[in-house]
Amino acid sequence: MIEIRKPILVEKAVELVINHTFTGQSEIISIEACDGRRLAEPLIARNDVPSFNKSPYDGFALRSVDTLDASLDHPVQFEVIEHIGAGQVPKKKLEAGQATRIMTGAQIPDGADCVAMFEVCQSVETEEKPIIRLKRKMEKGQNIIELGSEVKEGEVLVEAGEKINPGVKALLATFGYDKVAVAKRPRVGIIATGTELLNVDEPLEPGKIRNSNAHMIASQVTRAGADYIYFGKLKDELETSYQTISEALKQVDVLITTGGVSVGDWDLLPDIYEKLGAEVLFNKLAMRPGSVTTVAVKENKLLFGLSGNPSACYVGFELFVHPIIQAALFNKRPFHKRVKAMMMDNFPKPNPFSRFVRSYISYEEDRLKVHLAGVDKSNVVTSLSSANALMILPGGTRGYKAGDMVNVLLLENDEGQAAFLPIVKE
Repeated sequence: MIEIRKPILVEKAVELVINHTFTGQSEIISIEACDGRRLAEPLIARNDVPSFNKSPYDGFALRSVDTLDASLDHPVQFEVIEHIGAGQVPKKKLEAGQATRIMTGAQIPDGADCVAMFEVCQSVETEEKPIIRLKRKMEKGQNIIELGSEVKEGEVLVEAGEKINPGVKALLATFGYDKVAVAKRPRVGIIATGTELLNVDEPLEPGKIRNSNAHMIASQVTRAGADYIYFGKLKDELETSYQTISEALKQVDVLITTGGVSVGDWDLLPDIYEKLGAEVLFNKLAMRPGSVTTVAVKENKLLFGLSGNPSACYVGFELFVHPIIQAALFNKRPFHKRVKAMMMDNFPKPNPFSRFVRSYISYEEDRLKVHLAGVDKSNVVTSLSSANALMILPGGTRGYKAGDMVNVLLLENDEGQAAFLPIVKE
């Protein structure tokens, strides 16, 4: 008997999946190896910055009280008692009428509370100690970068889950993090099903196709920040497929299969889920492409049964697997960022269900624009090469035309968002 499946809304399916987020793990790696990883712990300032009062200019460190009577008509004279550069520690405390010649970034000597730049000071030639004259009053704290004025010790600088970019790496170095706690990459298993599949290096045969899905999914897993284990391709044989999937589950955090989730004679995944004792969260979606996308849970591990059609497989991953990986990496914004963009092509197809159209984004004339990436059919693979976005066309709409504003999911944007927003007609 053919199973009658009832489709559920994409939003509901996303909620069911994200509720089964597994707890991410952390690991300690060197600062040299941390680029692009996500912090497992907040980055906390281990010291004040700056850690001493310092000069922002080349000039002379003074006591402001000694400049109270300074004016154009009444210059004040100072004896220069020391010369310090960046990285040097002052050895002499300033007393009344004394100054220290100081370079940018150098530590302010004891007794000083302001810095007069070279430009406002006049050097006086003497045979004894150097002398300078100043013709203006200086305020206490003037031209001094105070201890802790940028960052206080104990301050949270970057939250856990944020990606380590060059700026974050600079902070890690600044505060002495030679070892960094990062989110451990989840392990994602990949299995391609179908007797019709050939390896990439095999010549085409009648009735056969090369296995593109496994390689595509592996790349998507890597882009999402996880590691993958490819368990190979399976023929449409129930017992062999069951044994392979059962063993693979023991080695991974998440398992993805492609193909075999429909209700045809050779679609074995429903029977395998039943034999595994897995709970099926859903097996039919009100969406195109990928309506047969299926997700099940076995002992807190998620099994994603993605369509065998390349574009449907691709979309299913980005909607359901990507946020699970991001959540396991402690990312507080695990979903793809959604933006508004102007359509640049007509899309006359009616949309009985929500449709996710492979697209690419451009920014022209101060406006975000979205273009069709190619033919919009679930079995088409060529439209994926230039796709960096998914255009969202809500169900119940009769097609769109160039110039319409639509919602778009950005697939190659690290910003993300905290929730998957409802899909509604506007």
